[in-house]
Amino acid sequence: MNRSASEPPDPESTASSSGMGRAEGSANPGRSSREPSAGDDGTSWRQLAMRMVQAQLRSRDIRDEAVLEAMSRVPRHRFVGRIDLEAAYADRALPTLEGQTISQPYMVGIMTQLLQVRPGHRVLEIGTGSGYQAAILAEMRAKVISIERIASLARAAEQRLVSLGYGDRVTVVQGDGSVGIRALLDLSMPDEGGAEPPQPFDRILVTAGAPSFSDELLAQLADPGRAVVPIGSRAEQVLHVYELRDGTLSETTCVPCRFVPLIGERGWAD
Repeated sequence: MNRSASEPPDPESTASSSGMGRAEGSANPGRSSREPSAGDDGTSWRQLAMRMVQAQLRSRDIRDEAVLEAMSRVPRHRFVGRIDLEAAYADRALPTLEGQTISQPYMVGIMTQLLQVRPGHRVLEIGTGSGYQAAILAEMRAKVISIERIASLARAAEQRLVSLGYGDRVTVVQGDGSVGIRALLDLSMPDEGGAEPPQPFDRILVTAGAPSFSDELLAQLADPGRAVVPIGSRAEQVLHVYELRDGTLSETTCVPCRFVPLIGERGWAD
């Protein structure tokens, strides 16, 4: 397999963003213990989500209508803990439990747009966190397998996604996502019958800062296929977009970002 690299024009909208990796566990993971239905001024979450899409995404070069629609339909406040409703839709990353964060909406939007997801795509997500990114992908009619290292987060995210109606499109697996899904074949895989190796994924999305796009993950990418990975140091990264076509892997770099480190065999040491 050949690798080739290219650099895109320096985009105007690549301001550094605090990123997301994983998210919180909670006693009742389907909803927070204080789930507001309206903001202080009576604004509903749907109105806040639409404002978020217009002010934070559409105005900053997020143009994929499927991404914008999905982010207007997924209730972001259900993926954060005890927080004011307006704050859940604000233009910033939010801290959660287990030392993790949920990305600012713009970072979720730009990563999803770069991934170029289409209905029916099989997506491997590395770093489930709260499940918000998986919900966006599911809303876009993708079939998602999401791997989370922290068991409590994996359980909470799975229950949350089921409670919101995404359980038929998202499978959450607990384990070391840095090596992908093939090392976790002893776990039940609904579409693959539990025992057979999974087919390559149309898309791979890594939501934690990695030192590289590992050969293990590359081997699980379909041809043609596309992957988006934040690569750099433990503290700062740049989004890399990989496209595999006819056996050749091309690479472009774009948005600077900060994600929690990808911990695992092919990531960073704990």
